[in-house]
Amino acid sequence: MSGSLNKVLLIGNLGRDPELKSTPSGQTVARFSVATTETWKGQDGTKQSKTEWHNIVVWGKQAEIAEKYLRKGKQVMIEGRIQYREYTDQAGVKKTACDIRCDNFVMLGRMEDSNRDSGGYGGRNSGGGQDFEDHGAPAHSGGNTSFPDDDIPF
Repeated sequence: MSGSLNKVLLIGNLGRDPELKSTPSGQTVARFSVATTETWKGQDGTKQSKTEWHNIVVWGKQAEIAEKYLRKGKQVMIEGRIQYREYTDQAGVKKTACDIRCDNFVMLGRMEDSNRDSGGYGGRNSGGGQDFEDHGAPAHSGGNTSFPDDDIPF
């Protein structure tokens, strides 16, 4: 293979709600953390686990969607790439940070498990804000806004 690939796929739980900010040029950016946990049986047969924390950065319209719908503790799939950045801390020490630059994310779990204002992921009667379908999810017809688990469009 003559090329290279920088691709990350994570499934984990949000460690905190996304924090939305704007750059001086007006570009929106959201930052949040995702925890992934690996479990295995040790040599003595006891269950072992290790949790890794990942810093996630999302830009543009997806940042606004993340801030609106993603909540601490909820499961999410993140697709993106690894990016390193250098910065100087308050003590003047140069440091390197590793971020996952999110290109796409998928909210996992049930709609009613992720309500912000008792409205789930933003269905028709979510009370304020745009409908989720405005962000690319298929629209549903009819007045009933409760979906059986098998009929969730994402």
